[in-house]
Amino acid sequence: MEESIPEVAMNPQLENDLLIVRKIVSIGTGIMLILLAGFLYSVIVGDSLSFVKPRDALIDSEDAYQDLIRMPSGLTGKGVKVCVVDTGIELDHPDLEGYELKGWTDVVQGKTNPYDDNGHGTNMAGILIADGWLDGIAPDVDLYVAKVMQENGSGYEEDVAAGIDWCINMNTNIISLSLGGAPDILPFLNSGGRTIEDAVADATTRGIFVVAAAGNDGGEDDDGDVASPGGERRVICVGGVTQSGGPWAKSSIGNNGGSLFPFQLPRNDPDKKPEVVAPAKEVPVLNNKGTWSSSSGTSAATVFVTGAIALLLEQNPELASNGTSSDVSTIDQVKDWLMQTVSPQESQSGHDNKYGYGLLDIQALLDKAIES
Repeated sequence: MEESIPEVAMNPQLENDLLIVRKIVSIGTGIMLILLAGFLYSVIVGDSLSFVKPRDALIDSEDAYQDLIRMPSGLTGKGVKVCVVDTGIELDHPDLEGYELKGWTDVVQGKTNPYDDNGHGTNMAGILIADGWLDGIAPDVDLYVAKVMQENGSGYEEDVAAGIDWCINMNTNIISLSLGGAPDILPFLNSGGRTIEDAVADATTRGIFVVAAAGNDGGEDDDGDVASPGGERRVICVGGVTQSGGPWAKSSIGNNGGSLFPFQLPRNDPDKKPEVVAPAKEVPVLNNKGTWSSSSGTSAATVFVTGAIALLLEQNPELASNGTSSDVSTIDQVKDWLMQTVSPQESQSGHDNKYGYGLLDIQALLDKAIES
């Protein structure tokens, strides 16, 4: 005969508490499953979270822009020394994993380890050297970075000049100056020290290519000329286009006819400003938080041209400032090739004050160098 086990009465309060706990656990489990399903869907389908990979739209945009400027295969910028003067660089990013800078200087705070407390410098460097979900124009260049701008985007002209001087002392081949075309960078403060124009003149005299942004004040607020130092004769000044190849509305125009105030002589070919245009609207970039996004500005366009020159110098090392034939005339020669190989707008004849001589065509530039 089996003995019955007497039922033990549960405390009503305890039973109610357990019921509440079960409900909380069920709800929490449901939320976790929903989040997990969304995460897996985003990874598999492609519209992923920014800290996992860039959105498909960014990858597609990068492909479209690289097709637009006829990005070649087989060249990576290897052996070419490029110096980016900006807000710094954050190397802790999936698309920069394992990348080693060749040189770093911090004019602002004097820190010995690379950092970017603003983000713009990382945006620009990624266009050049990203090697992951996004692909830079010249990922194998020897990169030097000079931090010259503060966290809020302000800075002093003599600090920028000091950064350029450092690039010169590092014997770099190309100096990339996107600051004039950065969307949130404030005007440089001048305290009477060495000017950016002085430093740029020293660089070009040594045969170092200097690429600079035209600026982003196009439209009603345009001041009538490109941003400094893009107006300097031997600087390659870069305006912006959209993904369709049309001019980006905010890209600054050049004043090439001369003026009395401020005094400026008329500019001649191949030095009319801007010389060339490149991708500027919603360009895919790396962020200093380890994520991805897009950025608009002639600052981005500048880096595309910097990358193009790096590929040119890899193909034709004799053109580099540490090569056998590089001097001021080499810069003039490359600028002439740019003028001849860019793609003008339909019905465009000669130089356009907004569109320059035309849209960057990297493959045509490389072909021209081989023919010459």
